[in-house]
This record gives sequence, C-alpha cells and structure tokens, in this order.
Amino acid sequence: MADDEVELSDEQKKEIAKWFLLNAPAGEIQFVAKDVKKILNDDKLYHEAASEAFPQYNKSHMISLEMPGLVGDVIITPFNELEENEFLDPRTTQVAIIDNIKQVCTAVRPALDEELPSAYVEDFRCAVDEEITQYVGEAYPKGVCSVYCVNGKDAEGPESDFELAVVISASRHSPQNFCNGSWRSTWNIEFKSDFQSLEIRGKMQVVAHYFEEGNVQLDAKHECNDSTILQAPEDCAVAIANIIRHHEAEYLASLETSYSNLPDTTFKDLRRKLPVTRTLFPWHNTSQFSLTRDIAKELGVGK
Repeated sequence: MADDEVELSDEQKKEIAKWFLLNAPAGEIQFVAKDVKKILNDDKLYHEAASEAFPQYNKSHMISLEMPGLVGDVIITPFNELEENEFLDPRTTQVAIIDNIKQVCTAVRPALDEELPSAYVEDFRCAVDEEITQYVGEAYPKGVCSVYCVNGKDAEGPESDFELAVVISASRHSPQNFCNGSWRSTWNIEFKSDFQSLEIRGKMQVVAHYFEEGNVQLDAKHECNDSTILQAPEDCAVAIANIIRHHEAEYLASLETSYSNLPDTTFKDLRRKLPVTRTLFPWHNTSQFSLTRDIAKELGVGK
C-alpha cells in the first residue's frame, strides 16, 4: 500500500456498502448486493450493512411480496409496519412476517384486534380501498395498492379525526432488455371533523434505469395538495379516487411533454452555441481550414 493511502475502518466500509445498496435502482438491489459482498470480502461486515440497508430500501421502494398460502400480496411500507419484519395487510387482516434481505414473506399470522382500526374507520378504509383498487387495475397493469389507517384508528364517530394513507406501487423489471423502472405514489388523507373536510397530500415518484451500452437513470418527484368535503364513506371514496386519478394523470402528461421536448430544449442547451472564438464555423468554405495544408506548412513539405 502506498504511504499516502489510508486504510478504511470497518465502520466506513459498512457505510459505503450501505450507500451502494440504498441507491440501487428499482429491482436491482440483489445484483448490487452480490457485488458489494464480493468487494467487502467479509461476511460479518456485509451482513451488518445489509441488515440496515435492506429494510430501508424495501420500504422506500414499496416492494410487494407474495404471502404464503395464496393469501395475497403485502406491500412493504412505513405505514403498515407493526414490529421489525412484521407488516399488516388490512385487506386480508393478516400480518406478514418477512425476511428483508431475501425479500420474501416467510409466514403470516392473523392480525390482533388492537392492530386493526375501529369499525367506523374501517368503513371509510374499505370504501377507499375498493375505489383505488379499481383505478389501479385500469391505470397500472402491474400495479398494487393498499389503504392504511395511520392516525386515529380508534375513532368511533363523525366527531373524531383520523388519517388514511393510500399507497400505489407499480414496477416493471426487464433486466434482459437492460431496463427497470417503477412508479410510487402515496396519498395522506386527513379526515377533519371540525371543518367537515378532507385534506389530501400526494407524493409521486417515477424512477427508471436504462443500461444498454451505457447507464442512464431517471428519478422524478412531484408533490401536490387538494381537498374535498367529508361525506358518507362511499361518496368520500369516489371523490378521493377522482382526485388521485386527476393528479397522477396530470403529472404523467407533464412528464411525457417534458421528455418529448428534450431534443429541442435540454439537449440543445447542453451544447455550446458558438465555439470559443465566438464565430460560426464557415461550412460553405471549409477549404480555408485545410488541415493538410497547415501540417505541410509547419513541416516545410513541398519547399
């Protein structure tokens, strides 16, 4: 080792390994993990890094895992995490126990009563879930969704406040075609009894990775707010689904417009409009820039 090189500590190596794992493109963390493990060449250090990185990655990417026994799928999010490695699926009232590093669901158990919302909140949650499921089925062919109660789950009547979170996740992994991508959106809906209103906050994220003869990544994010009036569960659900549909369609349309204009805007701005001489190249008379003549003159050829 050269004198000016400094050996990294185990803690520094672990933090670097975590960074690579957490920044792996959608659907590619297992490929990155294989390389990171090989580079570290230390099983204990790799396990420490993976144990910290994988849970964060799985929740931030909102991955979907199949539950044993054909029960259904569970989405891994911060909203439905009960204990370490335990995630509630409110649609089936099951709790999935997962292996974060292997990204598999190893077992399920029935949810306890205290882990589920009250009957009043559940009426709203089920109605919203039904409308969102229908919307996702139409808009995202490989999409999954769920609705969770994240605050006020014990609310018992119209005078109580509570909050639902709608999660939509869709991914397309095609490594054989050198591309992977995902769509993720979360919608927090506050039910405010004092104002008889719903306050809606949305976050959308689109990521894509193309790596055929290169490495190009897209990471686009957008946030928005909206509101509607508090109504019966079914009417609220329809209004919420329409708001989400509107904002997501609007955002996707804006992305399509932006990227269809890339050649005429962004890419053109990356090029220097004039050379350093601030003079346009005289394409009509290129003979004045004869490289052969200049070299011959320098070398004294033909004299």
